[in-house]
Amino acid sequence: MKANQFNTDQVNLLPEGPGVYRFFNRQNQLIYVGKAKNIKKRVSSYFTKYHANRKTSKLVSEIKFIEYTLSQSEFDALLLENNLIKENQPKYNILLRDDKTFPHICILRERFPRIISTRKYNPEMGEYFGPYTSVVAMNNVLDLIRQLYTIRTCSLNLSQENIDAGKFKICLEYHIGNCLGPCENLQTEEDYNEEISQAKHILKGNLTPVRQYFRNHMLNASEQLNFEVAQKYKEKLTLLDKFQVRTTIVNANLSDIDVFSIVSDEQWAFINYLRIKNGAIIFSKTVEVKKKLEEPDEDILSFVAFELRNKYNSEYAEILSNVPLTGLPEGISVQLPKIGDKKKLITLSLKNAIQYKNEKLSSLENTRPKNYETLVKLKNDLKLTHLPKHIECFDNSNLQGSHPVASMVCFRNGSPAKKEYRHFNIKSVEGPNDFASMEEIVFRRYKRLVDEQLALPDLVVIDGGKGQLTSAVKALQRLGVYGKIPLIGIAKRLEEIYFPDDQYPLHISKKSPSLLLLQRIRDEAHRFAITFHRKKRSKSEFKTELESIPGVGKETANKLLKKFKSVKKIKDADPEALSQIVGNSKAAVITAYFKK
Repeated sequence: MKANQFNTDQVNLLPEGPGVYRFFNRQNQLIYVGKAKNIKKRVSSYFTKYHANRKTSKLVSEIKFIEYTLSQSEFDALLLENNLIKENQPKYNILLRDDKTFPHICILRERFPRIISTRKYNPEMGEYFGPYTSVVAMNNVLDLIRQLYTIRTCSLNLSQENIDAGKFKICLEYHIGNCLGPCENLQTEEDYNEEISQAKHILKGNLTPVRQYFRNHMLNASEQLNFEVAQKYKEKLTLLDKFQVRTTIVNANLSDIDVFSIVSDEQWAFINYLRIKNGAIIFSKTVEVKKKLEEPDEDILSFVAFELRNKYNSEYAEILSNVPLTGLPEGISVQLPKIGDKKKLITLSLKNAIQYKNEKLSSLENTRPKNYETLVKLKNDLKLTHLPKHIECFDNSNLQGSHPVASMVCFRNGSPAKKEYRHFNIKSVEGPNDFASMEEIVFRRYKRLVDEQLALPDLVVIDGGKGQLTSAVKALQRLGVYGKIPLIGIAKRLEEIYFPDDQYPLHISKKSPSLLLLQRIRDEAHRFAITFHRKKRSKSEFKTELESIPGVGKETANKLLKKFKSVKKIKDADPEALSQIVGNSKAAVITAYFKK
């Protein structure tokens, strides 16, 4: 999709919250991942602004469609963007391809290890945590660790030989309580490493063991009446409780997990799938499912979850969902969390599913026919499985058995489709037999559709009661399509709706728009049949008068009417004009007849 061809209506449907957007090209390849405080404003700027940068212009020219994932905050969007770029390596995210551009926290591999921030990634140096897309967030983590623990900040080589040789002296950090002086052997390596172990829990986002560690030491100190030590541990717990480092997007408490959520209405179900790997969302996909019957959400999501896991090669043993799942392989654990971080993931997944649903339904509103609500009402009143967008209605017409004809009118999206109206001359029925005539025309109509492999209507309406309806059923049974087309009859007297094989009629409220639509369709079929009948009867009367002229038969009468349209015009025609159609001798006879 070129920039100047982008459908701005699609942009208007985008959400205004924080999150990540993804651009795909015509080959369905992910070409760019971006974050935004307001997805709608950020994405629309790509298509409403002039881009002097050639790279940006090239990117916009390649965009075919857009996907997005909502997040809880702008910071969460930063983290999700980073994870998606690392996982997918889009070609236009050049600056974000290398994780070295982001800072990490590193616990150095040394005796009495230090904890530092660095933009250099060298696994041999130590154990890394991150990357952090926000330097502020990273510094907040470091500040918390330094307040809770006495981790050294100097770069001294604290080998046992150097310490025993007395090469180092305690510094100001020791005197203000930020360090316990391992450089002078005032703190054992075992005690120091215990604090490093606690710091690792914080860096992984796992605060529960840390909180329990401080609580136990506080209680032990209190039991020994060492209230000053107990107060210090209490203060550490308070710091820990105030620290807001945990996030829905990156939380090392969460193991590899698949998250599914579903929202639905009468016709559609919308499913969001989040993949959590190493505590981060690395994949997000929302799909829609058209309901065939009144399937419950549990059945739909069980099927779709299985398909999505297979499609995207997921082997995770844990699934989070907002509804129960069945039919999954053994060894798969399904949870419906009610509280905590897992519940936050379900909430985020639902947020994306609901946004996708609103977007799709808004898009459908723009393309729905003007009679959509009436069609929905008709579908519900008649208990149809599909929206009756294509309706055909049949009616017979004859006058005391003479000139029997029939009509079929077609309504699409609740409006007449007059080019698809059809007239029928009754061929196989002698005399006034409405039931046999109905069977004939219904059979002829749908035999043609079946033979030509054309689409059958969503609803067939028969103008008449049980007798006419039964005749239509026989026709469809002969064709082998009975049961494939919803069929009803509408009786004029009480406006009763009849169904095949049901002796009791359905009464729809006289004020219901669905009944008004059926009446309109029935009346149109009746009007169309009557008009055809009158025209045929009038034409027959013309032929009778012409055929009473000596030497003028049926074929000659047809030629004259085809040319002059009426007996009056034939009567007023010049002999030369008549002779061009029927010859000089017959023209003279006709002229003489009308001059009597």
